[in-house]
Amino acid sequence: MAQDLIHIGCAGWSLPHALQSRFSAEGSHLERYASRLHACEINSSFYRPHGVDTYRRWADSVPEGFRFSVKLPEAITHERRLAGCEAALDEFLGQAAGLGDKLSCLLVQLPPSLALDARAAADFLTALRERWAKGIAVEPRHASWFTQAGDALLKRHRVARVLADPVRHTGGAMPGGTPQLAYLRLHGSPRTYYSAYAPELIAALARRIEHARQCGTEVWCIFDNTASGAAADNALALQQAIQQDPS
Repeated sequence: MAQDLIHIGCAGWSLPHALQSRFSAEGSHLERYASRLHACEINSSFYRPHGVDTYRRWADSVPEGFRFSVKLPEAITHERRLAGCEAALDEFLGQAAGLGDKLSCLLVQLPPSLALDARAAADFLTALRERWAKGIAVEPRHASWFTQAGDALLKRHRVARVLADPVRHTGGAMPGGTPQLAYLRLHGSPRTYYSAYAPELIAALARRIEHARQCGTEVWCIFDNTASGAAADNALALQQAIQQDPS
């Protein structure tokens, strides 16, 4: 199985006490997390900058095949609302470059109030693409993005539209944008950030991911139901389900 196309992990690398015995007993929290899971979404970059040395230390803490996605700062997405962000993008990408080849994808989470402005979005994505050639996933939260026009714009820039659960808008139950990348953010349902996903849903998710892999699609599946500690358990279960797939 082409594992390099599938990245399963959590938002952050905290490990609930009940699961700690399933991870290495040695090392930092990140080193222990990386003993079992092979991908992670860095969310803290949304709230505050990290120096290049911090990113480099994180990269040095994980195995060679480990991959990170990193969330863009709120100064870009929520304060500037994608406008006039070139200098801020340069600063952020210069810091995140400390991850080296282990940085695989950028996550752009938009505020719920940010409607699709095709020109502004195209200008932003053009500027981002000029600086970053790998994966980009946008998580819009305004209904105007879940349209043919929104999908077409994202496809032109080779950008994925995140499938986020709980689904808030018609059309959001499937990934959108480029067919080359699918990015799933599972926040927990019905109680956001808390609810664990049932084994039946994990099994169905494994089948969907395997189908995407067979189509040559790179898949990120990030569990963000971290408040109750369910994320790591769900990620381990999904990873096991995929490894057991006979294909």
